Amino acid sequence: MKYQDVTSTEAQIPEEIRRGADEILPEAELAERLRQGKPLRVKAGFDPTAPDLHLGHTVLLNKLKTLQDLGHDVIFLIGDFTGLIGDPAGRNATRPPLTPEQIAANAATYRTQVFRILDPERTTVAFNSTWMHPLGAAGIIRLAATHTVARMLERDDFARRYQAEQPIALHEFLYPLVQGYDSVALQADLELGGTDQKFNLLMGRELQKHHGQKPQCILTMPLLEGTDGVHKMSKSMNNYIAIDEAPREQFGKLMSISDTLMWRYLELLSFAPLATLRQWQREVEAGRNPRDVKVALAQEIVARFHGQAAAQEALADFEARFRGHAIPEDIPEVVLEAGPAGLPIAQVLKQAGLTASTSEALRMIAAGGVRADGARLEDKGLTLAAGTTVVLQVGKRKFVRVVCR
Repeated sequence: MKYQDVTSTEAQIPEEIRRGADEILPEAELAERLRQGKPLRVKAGFDPTAPDLHLGHTVLLNKLKTLQDLGHDVIFLIGDFTGLIGDPAGRNATRPPLTPEQIAANAATYRTQVFRILDPERTTVAFNSTWMHPLGAAGIIRLAATHTVARMLERDDFARRYQAEQPIALHEFLYPLVQGYDSVALQADLELGGTDQKFNLLMGRELQKHHGQKPQCILTMPLLEGTDGVHKMSKSMNNYIAIDEAPREQFGKLMSISDTLMWRYLELLSFAPLATLRQWQREVEAGRNPRDVKVALAQEIVARFHGQAAAQEALADFEARFRGHAIPEDIPEVVLEAGPAGLPIAQVLKQAGLTASTSEALRMIAAGGVRADGARLEDKGLTLAAGTTVVLQVGKRKFVRVVCR
């Protein structure tokens, strides 16, 4: 990933807004609204489908903060109504809807976690049940009448499932309509979403036109890969870094990502200026150890969610565990297929070339000769799940960074 200077046309939209964005639609419309100098009403919606936010969620939150710092009005929308439907985006099967009790419990945690990034004094928190419940059954039928089944089947995930003769529940067609109606209710000027939300975001434009409003602009952000560097960050893949995770765990997981993935994390998660990232990239290309840059990233993230003192302690702990055991800077990396059931540690050691056999691996563990991320490994029954990244050491000189996928 290269951080190049932009053209004069692109410069009509500030670099801070464009940073990391996949698409801005329509770009000319957003540039015109920005030229008018009025604060934009910017919304991003989050369905409370799990109690904890992870760094993948913060890609959108970071962009909201950037727009907030530029003086725009930010709306953090909690999809307590859409959460009852279940977002079908990117799925090949119907997502089981959550109960109202689950939605309420998860939403409560979101309200506290989000203000570690956004300014609570300048953020509007909205719930889409506020306007969807009063809309009622008749209103939802009128909303459904604005689009056809053929139009819904233009959406990639619906089209794939239809062609594969996989079930599509009728209520799933309501999801993009409700998300689009959120933009009508909030009179949004700009909506942010992941690349998998593009159809829903465009639906907002269409419904705003239908209701006589000026259609919103759209800014899509990439889906952040998890620590495995392959799959989208998610709890189901066990490749996530939760924002409520302990400082030591956050720091260690960030240090475990590949040098290539590090640049993507810096662009999407860090608030360091792009000029700084360009300078770091030039320095690494000239021979600087990328580990130094990764430390800066890890410290910034830990400090954001736990404070500067915790970030310093996490760094000290990391260096004590790793440098104390003379772990080299350049460690070979091996990617192993864990499968749905995970990979037993003895198999990991064998496949990574650290032991000649699984029996030798078990003997080395029993003898205290195996370390994982600098700590002595004692559990011979340990299974590594897909998405796990760990530095394994056997004896004094054998080191391998293992990535399970």
